[in-house]
Amino acid sequence: MQFYLNGFYAGDPRVVPVDDPPAVRRLEEQDEVDVLIVGTGPAGLVLAAQLAQFEGVTTRIVERRAGPLELGQADGVACRTLEMLEAFGLSERLMTEAYWVNELSFWRPDPADPSRIIRSGRAQDADEELSEFPHVIVNQARVLEYLLGVMRSSAHRLSPDYGVSCEGLDVAMDGTHPVRVRLARGEERFTVDARYVVGCEGARSVVREAICLELRGDVANHAWGVLDVLAVTDFPDIRLKATIQSTSGSIVVIPREGGYMVRFYVDLGEVTDENRERVRAMSSDDVMKVAARVLAPYTIEVMDVAWFSVYEVAQRLTDAFDDAADREGLPRIFIAGDACHTHSAKAGQGMNVSMQDAFNLGWKLAAVLEGRSHPALLATYSAERQPVARELIDFDREWSAMLVAPPRDPEHPERGGVDPAELQNYFVRQGGFTAGVATRYDRSELIGHTDHAKLAGGFEIGKRFHSAPVIRVGDARSMQLGHVARADGRWRLYAFSDRAGERLAGLCAWLGGDVSSPLQRFTPPAADIDAVIDVRAILQVGHRDVVLAELPPLLLPHKGTLGLIDYEKVFCADPRPGRDIFDARRIDREFGCVVIVRPDQFIAHVLPLDARAAIAAFFEPILLAPAVAYP
Repeated sequence: MQFYLNGFYAGDPRVVPVDDPPAVRRLEEQDEVDVLIVGTGPAGLVLAAQLAQFEGVTTRIVERRAGPLELGQADGVACRTLEMLEAFGLSERLMTEAYWVNELSFWRPDPADPSRIIRSGRAQDADEELSEFPHVIVNQARVLEYLLGVMRSSAHRLSPDYGVSCEGLDVAMDGTHPVRVRLARGEERFTVDARYVVGCEGARSVVREAICLELRGDVANHAWGVLDVLAVTDFPDIRLKATIQSTSGSIVVIPREGGYMVRFYVDLGEVTDENRERVRAMSSDDVMKVAARVLAPYTIEVMDVAWFSVYEVAQRLTDAFDDAADREGLPRIFIAGDACHTHSAKAGQGMNVSMQDAFNLGWKLAAVLEGRSHPALLATYSAERQPVARELIDFDREWSAMLVAPPRDPEHPERGGVDPAELQNYFVRQGGFTAGVATRYDRSELIGHTDHAKLAGGFEIGKRFHSAPVIRVGDARSMQLGHVARADGRWRLYAFSDRAGERLAGLCAWLGGDVSSPLQRFTPPAADIDAVIDVRAILQVGHRDVVLAELPPLLLPHKGTLGLIDYEKVFCADPRPGRDIFDARRIDREFGCVVIVRPDQFIAHVLPLDARAAIAAFFEPILLAPAVAYP
């Protein structure tokens, strides 16, 4: 992390210094905001934390609850989500606190005595090649608290308005703040006008209903009990993630952070009109009795229940994630997370996909509101994220069905069921999906063609930027290249040098000094040269062989009010075995390449270093020149 660019200040460098901090006040009648977010779940707080980074954007977030979430709900944080949270500076703190999911164990009935269970296999949870981050488990409330900290540390000192619910909204045909939102605080009713509204308030979303979108799909027909408990047991895999199939039912065991707590997902069977009320009325003792039967011959004694819930599974999805279709124009109202897709918790994707929804939307809203992009950019949110949610629903439907299926009897295959080995193999095959790194966006104005993809075979266009180790030249620090990206709305242009270095030098000269380059065209006159597009170079030579004075000026830019030099733009391949980024990501050593990465860490394009016209043409429909105004 970099700080002190515009002068020294005392205190926590993560807190943005403000000479006159904004007064904390609650929303009032006829307030005007750029973005009003409804709901402080994972999607809402990721969006608020990202928008809080932009001093020119006024954001408020309301929550019907009286205060922040304290416990329960989601717990799995996928590898891809940690990659995203690194952009907020949160990954290290979360990993220190969380339980790391290293292996998954599979249990089945003992063929010699089906009333007992035995371990049938173990598998690595996430292949180390998928990401530099692990899959971790931590209370959702802790993730949300970290995001609240990011909001409070911003120049806006943003905090939610708790105890405020949304009762509806209306959209005007014109005006700078065309969405009028009806809010309630206790007995008080008032309205707030917004340029954009985002509903992140869950499956019963008022915002979704206001724009006439429906969750479509399966009805809730299968119930699970979920408990966070402190327990004493002789079950040997209590500190491993485990799926257990028995003749008495199925459970999923998820160890929790801290070394002692564990979560049980307990299959409560099909839900019918006849048994629905009975299932919903089950107590934590009732659910643990089911779990105890599944665990036999092992025993378990619950010493404390931290959280308990019974829920019914329904895989449902909306047809769109914004109001554009209803209005026959550009979107003004959006939904994210459970407001537009619901599913079981067994895939561990709910919180993760919801946060990725918000990360996709946040930078686009900021770009439009700060005048860097045309409002048409916002139409890409629903176009990109709705298919991702559909894939999640399909995966969850199949995975959930396998988890609740009885173990297959090899002597009676006609009875159906799932063989435990089949369950294990399916999990391994879907490793990229469960890690959150399988998402690929289709070709669009934000995702380029694949004509030059072979220049960087390990960087797949349309997928997230897969980081790799490098050595930073300025201070010889070994680090991950992807970790230079912050949640600041900037595009990244990673220039991997050709063998001779001549193409890289030519690219830097053009970017830094030619009026046709996107840096010159789209960077505001008074802003730092990297304010819109952040250029980083990766060299093939050893870092000790680099002479700073011989680097192109673009790679040692003078920035800020003091004109200080940024020494963190240049990197070299790590020479240690297995760590060379050119080898790991299959970069063409002879010609090098440019990898263009979006503000949400997805690869937009791969182009040759000398493809100046193509680089300029890519950004042309996305960014606006500073003089261009927008409504």
